[in-house]
Amino acid sequence: MARLDTAIYRAPHSVTGNPQAEASATQSSTQSVTCESTEYCEPAEYQEFGKFADNQTDSELLDDPSARPRVSAGGNRSTPYRVTKRVVDIVGATSLLVLLSPLLLLTCLVLTITTRGRPFFCQTRYGLHGEPFTLFKFRTMVTNAEDLGHLVQRDGLVFKKRDCEDPRVTRIGALLRKTSIDELPQLANVLLGQMSLVGPRPLSAAVDRFEPWQLDRFSVRPGLTCLWQVSGRSEIGFEEWMHMDLWYVKHQSLRIDAILLLRTPATVLSCRGAG
Repeated sequence: MARLDTAIYRAPHSVTGNPQAEASATQSSTQSVTCESTEYCEPAEYQEFGKFADNQTDSELLDDPSARPRVSAGGNRSTPYRVTKRVVDIVGATSLLVLLSPLLLLTCLVLTITTRGRPFFCQTRYGLHGEPFTLFKFRTMVTNAEDLGHLVQRDGLVFKKRDCEDPRVTRIGALLRKTSIDELPQLANVLLGQMSLVGPRPLSAAVDRFEPWQLDRFSVRPGLTCLWQVSGRSEIGFEEWMHMDLWYVKHQSLRIDAILLLRTPATVLSCRGAG
């Protein structure tokens, strides 16, 4: 189990917002959080919900928004916070695009040559309120990667294998993933207002595939970096990842955003949990 920074992340049962659930989790002392490691015991209230019936495909959900589970607005709803966060997103994304433009152009050139003119990968992801949007990335996998998904074991709704074990990831792609360079095109998503610099990572799984207790992660705009991103990434299991996202939603503030932004460069340079 990955070590967590308890300076900002306290305990998984604190994200529920349900006093009865928190009391239930507290009673299970043998499965509670310590200062150095985290063991999760999902509250009984969550276990009773079960999963949404998987009776519609993602394409049907895209065509019929009313078929998606409704997610209400959450996080920090104060106007000063929202305005400041958006200004920081625009200024930060623009500045990073300018500063990193030589790296972006070089990466694009190399991938254009090695992928025969297909340097970018665009995929439908689900963001604020579960609305779909097109996410931009540098291509890191073979062009028929979606047909090879059966070769990779899943952990919850995400693939479990590390990049070095994933047969779909190219050699150049593994390097881009390890250094997180492949995520830089998402700065364009930030400028478009589809993402923020800080927020839960957007996933390709539709909203109806999540447990009801996980839906609050869609109540805020997804981001480039988050608590999961700076705490170990692939070292962290899917359920723990969801608890981290919910913790962020509940404690969203300029202070938390600043802490996560400041810790992201060191995490990227260390390549921890990236490949």
